Amino acid sequence: MAASAAIREALRPEASVLLACHVNPDGDALGSMLGFAQGLRQLGVAQVQCSFPGPLTVPDPLQMPGLSFLVPESEAHEEPDLFMTFDAASISRLGKLADRLDTAKTSVALDHHASNSGFGKFSLVDPDAAATSLVAARLLDRLGVTFDRDIAECLYIALVTDTGSFKFALTTPEVHELAARLVASGIDVGGISRRIFDTRPFGAVRLFGEVLGRAELDPAAARGMGMVIAVATLDDLRRHDQPPYVMEALIDSIRCTAEADVACLLKQMADEEWAVSLRSKGGADVSTVAVALGGGGHRLAAGFTGRGSAAEVIKAVRERLE
Repeated sequence: MAASAAIREALRPEASVLLACHVNPDGDALGSMLGFAQGLRQLGVAQVQCSFPGPLTVPDPLQMPGLSFLVPESEAHEEPDLFMTFDAASISRLGKLADRLDTAKTSVALDHHASNSGFGKFSLVDPDAAATSLVAARLLDRLGVTFDRDIAECLYIALVTDTGSFKFALTTPEVHELAARLVASGIDVGGISRRIFDTRPFGAVRLFGEVLGRAELDPAAARGMGMVIAVATLDDLRRHDQPPYVMEALIDSIRCTAEADVACLLKQMADEEWAVSLRSKGGADVSTVAVALGGGGHRLAAGFTGRGSAAEVIKAVRERLE
């Protein structure tokens, strides 16, 4: 049975549905999930929940329609009729919600990461897709969902964030065709782009200045292709009174370094715990680095959780790049 047929079979009006995305969700994970939730509501499914591991904190730039579907892990359906995951490359990224893969009657994993391990009874993984939102939009089409303005806003935020405003290599004609459909719904494209890419508190601007001022270039790394490294700490956040999400955009500020194929950003999450973002211009496959260190991603963009001192994590990245 195809995934879309299994989903249709599970989607009775009284069915319980749980949608989940990875911890610390980005725009693609959150937008794909919330857009899909609203699509299911349009189909008449009443018991739809969305969740992700950890505190249900959504950064200001990612405020979007459908946030009312969010529930904490502790309140999520324990034995849903249908459990769907979005943008999670590995089971570990789902936290305690991964238990639903065993307790749900039907489970479906939607993703676009080449490193996805293929969990779930049904797996809809397209490593050639620029974003999980593309996979989600295809499935919504097969289910007969109409992209109203709220669904379109969620999917557009998902699409524009994971393609870097349509700059990245996997930005295919299909991506632009979907974007055209979403824009035609009447969403505020300019407002969305300003909120996500062009607005940050002055404290964050100062924080960026400090972190970028400490950035280091290692021309010998990545077999001589070069790596630029930046480290953002919890002390940086406290000093400038900023929330953790502002650190996400730092990777775009260092990945443009002309002398480096690889960009590596360490964002401190706790004592000796780091969220590591890796980017490549094409010379190195950073997904192999991330997977080897417990994470996942694509050839050009990947990440993992690092343990130990910043120096130890950077050393591990250097060794894997070799």
